[in-house]
Amino acid sequence: MTSESTPSESSGGFVSRAGAKLEAALTAFNIDVAGLACADLGCSTGGFTDCLIQRQAARVYAVDTAYGELAWKLRQHPNVITLERQNALHLDPNGPHHRPKTAKLFDDFQGVHLVTIDLGWTKLNKALPAALQWLRHDQPTTIIPLIKPHYESGQHQLSDAEAQRISHDVAETLANDQIQLKDLIPSPVRGGKGNNLEFLAHLAINPS
Repeated sequence: MTSESTPSESSGGFVSRAGAKLEAALTAFNIDVAGLACADLGCSTGGFTDCLIQRQAARVYAVDTAYGELAWKLRQHPNVITLERQNALHLDPNGPHHRPKTAKLFDDFQGVHLVTIDLGWTKLNKALPAALQWLRHDQPTTIIPLIKPHYESGQHQLSDAEAQRISHDVAETLANDQIQLKDLIPSPVRGGKGNNLEFLAHLAINPS
């Protein structure tokens, strides 16, 4: 068994397989996160967070409903702000925060440049409004959601063609006057539940 703080060979050098998914997206979308503030909604063990930190992100807010799941090396990293037992759909980084400990973590919050989304059992049209609350409003920003077609469709197992069709449809519905769908790529790592093909989208957000 591999401990949560020791990357396995299949995880691409990250604490979980999710890191390889985000790495592929950042490379394909030509996004440099060095020096940027980021938020990882649905961090779980921390694959996305680990990828962002390894690519020199200045700060990562790691949000998850679970407790004690984030890999130890990330929990101890000075650039990771751990937000456990927090529902990403309901956590407004701009406050008010009813827990003093949570409020302190947002003392100097000025918005982030990039939000990643990897939420289970949640359709992206419900997650996107929550992600938008994290972003800066004075410059272009980015959201990279992992599209899980089995959650979007309610079907446990899908053919690759079905997964691609559903993911493309979902990505298109996320775009509007403020949000531009710039790219969509298949994840190099299949979903852990059902072994379905998943996709990552590049959403460019215009300043409001």
